[in-house]
Amino acid sequence: MAVSKAQQRATHKYAKNHYDRIEMQVPKGKKEKITAHAINHDGSMNKFLNRAVDETIQRDNEKDNKE
Repeated sequence: MAVSKAQQRATHKYAKNHYDRIEMQVPKGKKEKITAHAINHDGSMNKFLNRAVDETIQRDNEKDNKE
């Protein structure tokens, strides 16, 4: 089933209003490793990267509070 132009516009508008985009550069070959890991654990690279960022922030904050 094809997606209509109106649906594409609505989806784009929603994403623009509700999400920020971040571009990330990694060395050649690393993207494939990240993608494979993400698929095996979270199902998507976006979920995996969000989880990795959240866990790192939490760990850093806990470390900062101990000091």
